[in-house]
Amino acid sequence: MKLSHFFRILRTIILFFICFTFKTYAVENIDERVKNLTLELRCMTCQNQSIYDSDAEFSNDIKKIVKLKFQEGKSEHDIKKFLVERYGEYILFRPLMNYNNIFLWVFPFILLIIGLFFIIIKTKGKKA
Repeated sequence: MKLSHFFRILRTIILFFICFTFKTYAVENIDERVKNLTLELRCMTCQNQSIYDSDAEFSNDIKKIVKLKFQEGKSEHDIKKFLVERYGEYILFRPLMNYNNIFLWVFPFILLIIGLFFIIIKTKGKKA
């Protein structure tokens, strides 16, 4: 009888420990995700500084919004989309790949190809 009571208490302690550990890990996981996402976002008041590094009131509000959205179960993409709709694409350090700015992503490669083309033409012209 005493042995079964001991195992019951031990089982309760182990379950409590497991639940507490998972809850702590979940909070740390959300905080880490908030940190990673806010490092990719630009503070609108202090230009070219990340939201994570800034101490401005705007940055603190965005950190709270991001943490709340993660707690609601939103993905990183959904949160970025929400912030872009609200503040514009300037809030992102890396612009999104979409039809509006595809030229920004493709233009360096176009310049590279044109430059290589002219170099080939110039070198072949000198050999003849």
